[in-house]
Amino acid sequence: MHFTKEGWERLWKAADLRGDSQPWFRDLLTRYSEPHRQYHNIQHIEECWAAFEQASSQAEHPVALELAIWFHDAIYDPRRSDNEEQSAILALKCLEQSAYRERQLVSDLILATKTHVANNIPDAPLLLDIDLSILGKPAARFAEYEAGIRAEYSFVPIALYAEKRAAILRSFLSRPRIFTTEAFFNHFEAQARRNLTASIAALEAGETEWRKC
Repeated sequence: MHFTKEGWERLWKAADLRGDSQPWFRDLLTRYSEPHRQYHNIQHIEECWAAFEQASSQAEHPVALELAIWFHDAIYDPRRSDNEEQSAILALKCLEQSAYRERQLVSDLILATKTHVANNIPDAPLLLDIDLSILGKPAARFAEYEAGIRAEYSFVPIALYAEKRAAILRSFLSRPRIFTTEAFFNHFEAQARRNLTASIAALEAGETEWRKC
């Protein structure tokens, strides 16, 4: 699936939303195309869809889950701490004029991506696994992801960035399981642990590749 007006229109109809879908598509396209986004961009959303398509049969509320994918990083400013909250508000604004019954679920799913804790929210384990699937991608793609994150936080001095980023990655590595659902665990867990271990080591060593980002 690709970030297209046809894909958005299909979802708009599946959710039985009212009015013209295209102003919202153009808004989302503009947001995900912002120049400061080096990872949280259209490619990220398309990779989330690719993961979703492989596991869509597991979703209890597939339309809500897909809406959450579209909106979960709609607002993204690395200098802010409320991106997920603002993205959830934007999603609710899109859905407020419709008869769609799962508006709150869409909001709750988006908010779950802030802490990556499911908190008994339906389909949250699947969404979080989808969002984190980048951690288990081949090493080359994971390296691109890490470089993209560094670029988004280029305003942070490298020493401080390395310290904070290593702590974040270590928090995932310390979990008994990074991926909750069996399909994602089986497919991504081992590679994710290899990627995280290598990235933490590079950050802690202050390797020159990080200083170039």
